[in-house]
Amino acid sequence: MNYLTHLECSLTHKQYAADQLIRVSDAGLPLLARYDLAKARAEIDRDALWQRPSNMWRYRELLPVRDPRFITTLGEGGKPVLPLPRLGQHLNLKQLFVKDEGQNPTGSFKAMGLSAAVSRALELGVDEFVIPTAGNAGGALAAYAARAGVKAHVYMPNDAPTINAVEVQMAGGDLHLVNGLINDAGREAAQGAAVGGWFDVSTLKEPYRLEGKKIMGYELAAAFNWRLPDVIIYPTGGGTGLIGMWKAFAEMGQLGWIDDQRPRMVAVQASGCAPVIKAFHAGAEATAPWENAATQAGGLRVPVAVGGRLMLQALRESGGTAVAVSDEHIMRAHKEWAYTEGMFVSLESAATLAALQILTDQKWIHSDERVVLFSTGSGLKIQVQQG
Repeated sequence: MNYLTHLECSLTHKQYAADQLIRVSDAGLPLLARYDLAKARAEIDRDALWQRPSNMWRYRELLPVRDPRFITTLGEGGKPVLPLPRLGQHLNLKQLFVKDEGQNPTGSFKAMGLSAAVSRALELGVDEFVIPTAGNAGGALAAYAARAGVKAHVYMPNDAPTINAVEVQMAGGDLHLVNGLINDAGREAAQGAAVGGWFDVSTLKEPYRLEGKKIMGYELAAAFNWRLPDVIIYPTGGGTGLIGMWKAFAEMGQLGWIDDQRPRMVAVQASGCAPVIKAFHAGAEATAPWENAATQAGGLRVPVAVGGRLMLQALRESGGTAVAVSDEHIMRAHKEWAYTEGMFVSLESAATLAALQILTDQKWIHSDERVVLFSTGSGLKIQVQQG
């Protein structure tokens, strides 16, 4: 059983048929997958799902693939929520945790989004994909395309971590190194797609990467016995994880799986590329392109936030905030996380600890609150670049 009913424009709420190959709404904005949650509430036994394998597809009824033959999986999802007692003690936090998505296939949370996007696109007849990427999403697309036996074209900045280029090539992907940032890669990818007829799975420019990312929200609720934490701190580039989790919380509320309590969502960006932080504190409804974007945390170097409006909405609806952190602070937090808790996380992930240190200093977070940092990638993915 699959409960997908239709797609909906994230701004105008215009509805679109789900069983068509489509990328964005007529307004050029992200499309959101919608489900018959009333029927799902009556028919799904939440607790029975735990008899299934511990991966993202445990929640398959609430994912967009109708025919399970098209599910393309490498075991993504189901990654742990771990306590951080030593960091918590240093910060006077009694309940500090991390959701460690760096344990996913290809070493990052991008695996979840690309598993969903590739699976659904295959079901709708796609056999050739293209993606612009800061690095990890390209590696994930190449891996899932190889798994499905189809072709992937990957455009990434030429200063992306070497390991990302290697993993694309090892999986048989067609790699294009671009002189510029991810938005420049996006322009070249779009040109290639127009000529080659490839399906573009850019961030929030098709409906289903978001659906994979939202499962992090379901997993987080389940880890705490269906009681959401007080604060979630999330490293924000394209923002699909933050948007997806906020969508998941709304869905779970309608399913009756959680109560009305919601976490305060915190978006973290590097001070050298912080369009969401700037827009949030300016009271803007949407983000503007960031000029001269620069940060060592490549996944945060996203000067044009396609999902900016949705991110800002989630931050404000949750009573959350947005924090910019310097590269110097990120690097200190990166080392501190490793020598304090033994976890080698990505630089993007380390930005969440840097932001947490700022927020605890400001007393924005209280000592007895349950706080979850998101580690979106493994530090092993940056080893070649830094070694």
